Amino acid sequence: MNKRELAKSVAVHSDVDLSTVSRVLEGFTDVVTAVVSKGEAVAISGFAKFVKVDRPARMGRNPATGEQIMIKASKKARITPVKAFKEAVLNPSNAPKLKRGSFPIMDDLVKAAGKAAAPARKAATATRAPAKKTAKKSTARKAPARKAPARRTAAKRPAAKKTTARKTTAKKTARRAPARRAPARKATRGRR
Repeated sequence: MNKRELAKSVAVHSDVDLSTVSRVLEGFTDVVTAVVSKGEAVAISGFAKFVKVDRPARMGRNPATGEQIMIKASKKARITPVKAFKEAVLNPSNAPKLKRGSFPIMDDLVKAAGKAAAPARKAATATRAPAKKTAKKSTARKAPARKAPARRTAAKRPAAKKTTARKTTAKKTARRAPARRAPARKATRGRR
């Protein structure tokens, strides 16, 4: 599964728009890479731990000859899976259950991801009961109403008048010339 397929699966599973999921994944990789490159570890509980490891210089042995050699200091990136992730991979019954269409990916559900939640929110706000008005009159003075700034409207262009096209018929002055025939070839027998 590549990054695009991962974004599609997450979009269907979490019911979020694909473009939003793609931006979040981009942001996630950028933040984790930047933080780990500065030497700070990033641990995601239940998933993995991202760490930068500094290995000091040390003495080692050449396996072919057995002589001692000096190994340079180095820096490594290490990603360590957490116990819950390991158990889920080794025993698939412990893995989280995905929504239908997350894997294998169903393109029609990817397109519909994140769109079902928007109308539901609008419907919820539309069904609220109107607020009750109180019968008490307030003694506070209302501020005078402000006029909204005038909007500029585009200048209207006068409509172009439609003119009817005049049809002109040209008299045919040229006569048709008779079709030219190709000169007949004489049949030659026996010559090659």
